[in-house]
Amino acid sequence: MSFGVVDMDEEGGAAAAADEIRRLPAEVNWEMLDKSRFFVLGAALFSGVSAALYPAVVVKTHLQVAPPPQAATATAAAILRRDGLRGFYRGFGASLAGTVPARALYMAALEATKSSVGSAAVRLGVSEPAATAAASAAGGVSAAIAAQVVWTPVDVISQRLMVQTSSTCRYRGGVDAFKKILLADGVRGLYRGFGLSIVTYAPSNAVWWASYAMAQRFIWRVVGAERSESYPSLMAVQGASAALAGGASALVTMPLDTVKTRIQVMETDGAAAARPTLKSTVRGLLKEGGWAACYRGLGPRWGSMSLSAATMVTTYEFLKRLSAKEGSLD
Repeated sequence: MSFGVVDMDEEGGAAAAADEIRRLPAEVNWEMLDKSRFFVLGAALFSGVSAALYPAVVVKTHLQVAPPPQAATATAAAILRRDGLRGFYRGFGASLAGTVPARALYMAALEATKSSVGSAAVRLGVSEPAATAAASAAGGVSAAIAAQVVWTPVDVISQRLMVQTSSTCRYRGGVDAFKKILLADGVRGLYRGFGLSIVTYAPSNAVWWASYAMAQRFIWRVVGAERSESYPSLMAVQGASAALAGGASALVTMPLDTVKTRIQVMETDGAAAARPTLKSTVRGLLKEGGWAACYRGLGPRWGSMSLSAATMVTTYEFLKRLSAKEGSLD
Protein backbone atom coordinates (compact mmCIF):
# COMPACT_ATOMS: atom_id res chain seq x y z
CA MET A 1 0.00 0.00 0.00
CA SER A 2 1.36 3.43 -0.93
CA PHE A 3 1.87 6.26 1.58
CA GLY A 4 -0.68 8.31 -0.35
CA VAL A 5 -3.33 5.68 0.30
CA VAL A 6 -2.38 5.52 3.97
CA ASP A 7 -2.69 9.31 4.28
CA MET A 8 -6.09 9.20 2.60
CA ASP A 9 -7.24 6.45 4.96
CA GLU A 10 -6.05 8.41 7.98
CA GLU A 11 -7.76 11.58 6.74
CA GLY A 12 -10.94 9.62 6.08
CA GLY A 13 -10.81 8.05 9.56
CA ALA A 14 -10.25 11.44 11.18
CA ALA A 15 -13.12 12.94 9.21
CA ALA A 16 -15.41 10.05 10.20
CA ALA A 17 -14.43 10.45 13.87
CA ALA A 18 -15.04 14.20 13.72
CA ASP A 19 -18.42 13.63 12.10
CA GLU A 20 -19.34 11.09 14.80
CA ILE A 21 -18.38 13.54 17.55
CA ARG A 22 -20.47 16.29 15.92
CA ARG A 23 -23.52 14.01 15.92
CA LEU A 24 -23.20 13.10 19.61
CA PRO A 25 -25.26 15.06 22.20
CA ALA A 26 -23.76 18.45 23.02
CA GLU A 27 -21.82 18.59 26.29
CA VAL A 28 -23.03 21.26 28.70
CA ASN A 29 -19.84 22.61 30.25
CA TRP A 30 -19.17 24.79 33.31
CA GLU A 31 -19.17 28.11 31.43
CA MET A 32 -22.63 27.41 29.98
CA LEU A 33 -24.33 26.96 33.38
CA ASP A 34 -26.42 29.39 35.40
CA LYS A 35 -24.64 28.57 38.70
CA SER A 36 -27.40 29.67 41.11
CA ARG A 37 -30.05 27.63 39.27
CA PHE A 38 -27.62 24.71 39.00
CA PHE A 39 -27.00 24.48 42.75
CA VAL A 40 -30.59 25.15 43.90
CA LEU A 41 -32.14 22.64 41.48
CA GLY A 42 -29.32 20.18 42.16
CA ALA A 43 -29.92 20.24 45.91
CA ALA A 44 -33.61 19.46 45.40
CA LEU A 45 -33.15 16.74 42.78
CA PHE A 46 -30.30 14.91 44.52
CA SER A 47 -32.05 15.03 47.90
CA GLY A 48 -34.96 13.14 46.36
CA VAL A 49 -32.67 10.55 44.75
CA SER A 50 -30.75 10.09 48.03
CA ALA A 51 -34.01 9.45 49.90
CA ALA A 52 -35.04 6.74 47.43
CA LEU A 53 -31.69 4.90 47.62
CA TYR A 54 -30.93 5.33 51.32
CA PRO A 55 -32.43 1.99 52.54
CA ALA A 56 -29.93 0.04 50.40
CA VAL A 57 -27.07 1.98 52.02
CA VAL A 58 -28.43 1.11 55.50
CA VAL A 59 -28.59 -2.62 54.65
CA LYS A 60 -25.08 -2.51 53.16
CA THR A 61 -23.68 -0.82 56.27
CA HIS A 62 -25.30 -3.39 58.59
CA LEU A 63 -23.80 -6.23 56.55
CA GLN A 64 -20.32 -4.68 56.64
CA VAL A 65 -20.35 -4.11 60.39
CA ALA A 66 -22.12 -7.24 61.72
CA PRO A 67 -19.61 -10.05 62.48
CA PRO A 68 -21.68 -13.12 61.48
CA PRO A 69 -22.30 -13.43 57.72
CA GLN A 70 -25.94 -12.84 56.83
CA ALA A 71 -27.96 -12.51 53.64
CA ALA A 72 -29.08 -9.05 52.57
CA THR A 73 -32.75 -10.11 52.60
CA ALA A 74 -32.42 -11.47 56.15
CA THR A 75 -30.76 -8.25 57.30
CA ALA A 76 -33.49 -6.13 55.70
CA ALA A 77 -36.17 -8.30 57.31
CA ALA A 78 -34.50 -7.99 60.72
CA ILE A 79 -34.36 -4.18 60.44
CA LEU A 80 -38.02 -4.06 59.40
CA ARG A 81 -39.09 -6.38 62.20
CA ARG A 82 -37.08 -4.56 64.87
CA ASP A 83 -37.54 -0.88 63.90
CA GLY A 84 -40.16 -0.78 61.17
CA LEU A 85 -39.71 1.39 58.09
CA ARG A 86 -38.00 4.12 60.12
CA GLY A 87 -35.11 1.68 60.64
CA PHE A 88 -34.20 2.10 56.96
CA TYR A 89 -33.88 5.85 57.43
CA ARG A 90 -31.79 6.05 60.60
CA GLY A 91 -29.23 8.80 60.09
CA PHE A 92 -30.95 10.14 57.00
CA GLY A 93 -31.38 13.63 58.48
CA ALA A 94 -27.64 13.90 59.13
CA SER A 95 -26.87 12.50 55.69
CA LEU A 96 -29.28 14.91 53.99
CA ALA A 97 -27.81 17.89 55.86
CA GLY A 98 -24.43 17.05 54.35
CA THR A 99 -25.79 16.28 50.88
CA VAL A 100 -26.26 19.90 49.82
CA PRO A 101 -22.74 21.24 50.58
CA ALA A 102 -21.06 17.97 49.55
CA ARG A 103 -22.89 17.81 46.22
CA ALA A 104 -22.19 21.49 45.62
CA LEU A 105 -18.46 20.94 46.17
CA TYR A 106 -18.53 17.77 44.07
CA MET A 107 -20.33 19.30 41.10
CA ALA A 108 -18.30 22.53 41.15
CA ALA A 109 -14.97 20.68 41.30
CA LEU A 110 -16.07 18.16 38.65
CA GLU A 111 -17.31 20.67 36.09
CA ALA A 112 -14.55 23.24 36.63
CA THR A 113 -11.80 20.60 36.34
CA LYS A 114 -13.38 18.87 33.34
CA SER A 115 -13.69 22.19 31.52
CA SER A 116 -10.13 23.38 32.21
CA VAL A 117 -8.40 20.01 31.63
CA GLY A 118 -10.43 19.27 28.50
CA SER A 119 -9.63 22.64 26.96
CA ALA A 120 -5.93 22.33 27.84
CA ALA A 121 -5.73 18.81 26.39
CA VAL A 122 -7.30 19.90 23.09
CA ARG A 123 -4.88 22.86 22.84
CA LEU A 124 -2.00 20.41 23.31
CA GLY A 125 -3.21 18.43 20.31
CA VAL A 126 -4.83 15.52 22.16
CA SER A 127 -7.65 13.85 20.21
CA GLU A 128 -11.22 14.69 21.24
CA PRO A 129 -12.09 11.23 22.71
CA ALA A 130 -8.81 11.05 24.67
CA ALA A 131 -9.21 14.63 25.90
CA THR A 132 -12.76 13.87 27.07
CA ALA A 133 -11.64 10.73 28.93
CA ALA A 134 -8.68 12.53 30.54
CA ALA A 135 -10.83 15.51 31.54
CA SER A 136 -13.50 13.21 33.02
CA ALA A 137 -10.89 11.25 35.01
CA ALA A 138 -9.26 14.44 36.35
CA GLY A 139 -12.68 15.87 37.21
CA GLY A 140 -13.60 12.69 39.07
CA VAL A 141 -10.45 12.85 41.22
CA SER A 142 -10.83 16.52 42.15
CA ALA A 143 -14.58 16.09 42.82
CA ALA A 144 -13.99 13.11 45.13
CA ILE A 145 -11.32 14.91 47.15
CA ALA A 146 -13.40 18.09 47.47
CA ALA A 147 -16.57 16.25 48.50
CA GLN A 148 -14.85 14.08 51.13
CA VAL A 149 -14.08 17.20 53.18
CA VAL A 150 -17.82 17.25 53.94
CA TRP A 151 -18.79 13.63 53.34
CA THR A 152 -16.37 11.99 55.78
CA PRO A 153 -17.87 13.59 58.94
CA VAL A 154 -21.36 13.03 57.51
CA ASP A 155 -20.52 9.35 56.87
CA VAL A 156 -19.12 8.87 60.37
CA ILE A 157 -22.24 10.37 61.99
CA SER A 158 -24.89 8.84 59.71
CA GLN A 159 -23.34 5.34 59.79
CA ARG A 160 -23.19 5.38 63.60
CA LEU A 161 -26.91 6.22 63.58
CA MET A 162 -27.66 3.57 60.93
CA VAL A 163 -26.35 0.63 62.93
CA GLN A 164 -27.79 1.53 66.34
CA THR A 165 -31.09 -0.07 67.32
CA SER A 166 -33.91 0.90 69.65
CA SER A 167 -32.37 -1.28 72.37
CA THR A 168 -28.81 0.00 71.86
CA CYS A 169 -29.54 3.66 71.23
CA ARG A 170 -26.44 5.68 72.13
CA TYR A 171 -27.17 8.77 70.03
CA ARG A 172 -30.39 10.80 70.05
CA GLY A 173 -29.76 12.24 66.59
CA GLY A 174 -27.16 13.76 64.32
CA VAL A 175 -26.36 16.73 66.58
CA ASP A 176 -26.00 14.50 69.64
CA ALA A 177 -23.74 12.10 67.69
CA PHE A 178 -21.62 15.04 66.51
CA LYS A 179 -21.13 16.29 70.09
CA LYS A 180 -20.33 12.86 71.55
CA ILE A 181 -17.86 11.92 68.81
CA LEU A 182 -16.17 15.30 69.13
CA LEU A 183 -15.98 14.90 72.91
CA ALA A 184 -14.60 11.35 72.72
CA ASP A 185 -12.11 11.69 69.85
CA GLY A 186 -11.92 15.35 68.89
CA VAL A 187 -12.01 16.54 65.27
CA ARG A 188 -9.98 13.52 64.17
CA GLY A 189 -12.92 11.34 65.28
CA LEU A 190 -15.14 13.04 62.71
CA TYR A 191 -12.50 12.49 60.04
CA ARG A 192 -11.86 8.86 60.87
CA GLY A 193 -11.25 7.04 57.60
CA PHE A 194 -10.67 10.26 55.63
CA GLY A 195 -7.41 9.05 54.08
CA LEU A 196 -8.95 5.70 53.21
CA SER A 197 -11.97 7.50 51.71
CA ILE A 198 -9.66 9.47 49.42
CA VAL A 199 -7.79 6.27 48.47
CA THR A 200 -11.14 4.59 47.76
CA TYR A 201 -13.09 7.32 45.98
CA ALA A 202 -10.46 9.36 44.11
CA PRO A 203 -9.30 6.55 41.77
CA SER A 204 -12.82 5.12 41.75
CA ASN A 205 -14.23 8.44 40.51
CA ALA A 206 -11.44 8.78 37.95
CA VAL A 207 -12.20 5.32 36.54
CA TRP A 208 -15.95 5.90 36.80
CA TRP A 209 -16.10 9.18 34.86
CA ALA A 210 -13.58 8.04 32.25
CA SER A 211 -15.48 4.74 31.81
CA TYR A 212 -18.77 6.59 31.61
CA ALA A 213 -17.48 8.86 28.84
CA MET A 214 -16.07 5.92 26.86
CA ALA A 215 -19.16 3.73 27.44
CA GLN A 216 -21.38 6.48 26.06
CA ARG A 217 -19.33 6.72 22.86
CA PHE A 218 -19.37 2.93 22.45
CA ILE A 219 -23.14 2.62 22.99
CA TRP A 220 -23.90 5.52 20.63
CA ARG A 221 -21.74 3.82 18.01
CA VAL A 222 -23.86 0.66 18.42
CA VAL A 223 -27.33 2.25 18.49
CA GLY A 224 -26.52 5.08 16.09
CA ALA A 225 -25.59 8.64 17.07
CA GLU A 226 -28.55 10.01 15.09
CA ARG A 227 -30.87 8.65 17.82
CA SER A 228 -29.34 11.09 20.31
CA GLU A 229 -31.91 13.65 19.15
CA SER A 230 -34.55 11.58 20.98
CA TYR A 231 -34.55 12.53 24.67
CA PRO A 232 -35.70 9.06 25.87
CA SER A 233 -32.85 7.47 23.88
CA LEU A 234 -30.41 9.98 25.32
CA MET A 235 -31.47 9.18 28.90
CA ALA A 236 -31.39 5.42 28.23
CA VAL A 237 -27.83 5.54 26.90
CA GLN A 238 -26.64 7.77 29.73
CA GLY A 239 -28.31 5.53 32.32
CA ALA A 240 -26.88 2.30 30.83
CA SER A 241 -23.38 3.81 30.63
CA ALA A 242 -23.58 4.99 34.24
CA ALA A 243 -24.90 1.65 35.52
CA LEU A 244 -22.02 -0.23 33.88
CA ALA A 245 -19.46 2.18 35.31
CA GLY A 246 -21.09 2.16 38.76
CA GLY A 247 -21.26 -1.65 39.00
CA ALA A 248 -17.62 -2.04 38.02
CA SER A 249 -16.56 0.62 40.50
CA ALA A 250 -18.50 -1.08 43.33
CA LEU A 251 -16.77 -4.40 42.65
CA VAL A 252 -13.27 -2.91 42.56
CA THR A 253 -13.58 -0.70 45.65
CA MET A 254 -15.66 -3.02 47.88
CA PRO A 255 -12.84 -4.22 50.21
CA LEU A 256 -11.66 -0.65 50.84
CA ASP A 257 -15.22 0.51 51.49
CA THR A 258 -15.79 -2.30 54.01
CA VAL A 259 -12.61 -1.43 55.91
CA LYS A 260 -13.45 2.30 55.81
CA THR A 261 -16.98 1.69 57.12
CA ARG A 262 -15.70 -0.43 60.01
CA ILE A 263 -13.11 2.16 61.00
CA GLN A 264 -15.75 4.90 60.96
CA VAL A 265 -18.43 2.97 62.85
CA MET A 266 -16.44 1.15 65.57
CA GLU A 267 -16.92 2.83 68.94
CA THR A 268 -14.11 3.95 71.26
CA ASP A 269 -13.98 5.23 74.81
CA GLY A 270 -11.40 7.85 73.96
CA ALA A 271 -8.41 5.64 74.81
CA ALA A 272 -5.74 5.72 72.13
CA ALA A 273 -5.17 1.97 72.44
CA ALA A 274 -8.82 1.31 71.71
CA ARG A 275 -8.93 3.32 68.48
CA PRO A 276 -9.26 1.06 65.43
CA THR A 277 -6.40 1.20 62.95
CA LEU A 278 -6.23 0.12 59.35
CA LYS A 279 -4.07 -2.87 60.30
CA SER A 280 -6.26 -4.03 63.21
CA THR A 281 -9.45 -3.60 61.17
CA VAL A 282 -8.15 -5.64 58.22
CA ARG A 283 -6.81 -8.31 60.58
CA GLY A 284 -10.18 -8.51 62.35
CA LEU A 285 -12.06 -8.87 59.06
CA LEU A 286 -9.76 -11.61 57.78
CA LYS A 287 -10.06 -13.45 61.09
CA GLU A 288 -13.86 -13.31 60.90
CA GLY A 289 -14.26 -14.70 57.41
CA GLY A 290 -11.17 -14.40 55.24
CA TRP A 291 -11.20 -12.23 52.12
CA ALA A 292 -14.91 -13.01 51.66
CA ALA A 293 -15.61 -10.84 54.73
CA CYS A 294 -14.32 -7.82 52.79
CA TYR A 295 -17.13 -8.34 50.28
CA ARG A 296 -20.02 -8.47 52.74
CA GLY A 297 -22.77 -6.22 51.48
CA LEU A 298 -21.52 -6.42 47.87
CA GLY A 299 -25.00 -7.23 46.55
CA PRO A 300 -26.74 -4.18 48.07
CA ARG A 301 -23.74 -1.95 47.31
CA TRP A 302 -23.46 -3.17 43.70
CA GLY A 303 -27.19 -2.74 43.15
CA SER A 304 -27.26 0.59 44.98
CA MET A 305 -24.24 2.00 43.10
CA SER A 306 -25.50 0.81 39.70
CA LEU A 307 -28.98 2.19 40.29
CA SER A 308 -27.61 5.29 41.97
CA ALA A 309 -25.18 5.91 39.12
CA ALA A 310 -27.89 5.52 36.47
CA THR A 311 -30.32 7.71 38.42
CA MET A 312 -27.76 10.29 39.46
CA VAL A 313 -26.27 10.71 36.00
CA THR A 314 -29.58 11.02 34.17
CA THR A 315 -30.69 13.48 36.88
CA TYR A 316 -27.34 15.28 36.66
CA GLU A 317 -27.42 15.60 32.86
CA PHE A 318 -31.06 16.73 33.04
CA LEU A 319 -30.06 19.25 35.72
CA LYS A 320 -27.29 20.67 33.53
CA ARG A 321 -29.70 21.19 30.66
CA LEU A 322 -32.24 22.82 32.97
CA SER A 323 -29.47 25.09 34.28
CA ALA A 324 -27.97 26.05 30.93
CA LYS A 325 -27.91 29.77 30.19
CA GLU A 326 -30.31 31.12 27.58
CA GLY A 327 -29.04 30.38 24.08
CA SER A 328 -26.02 28.35 25.24
CA LEU A 329 -27.31 25.12 23.68
CA ASP A 330 -28.13 26.67 20.29
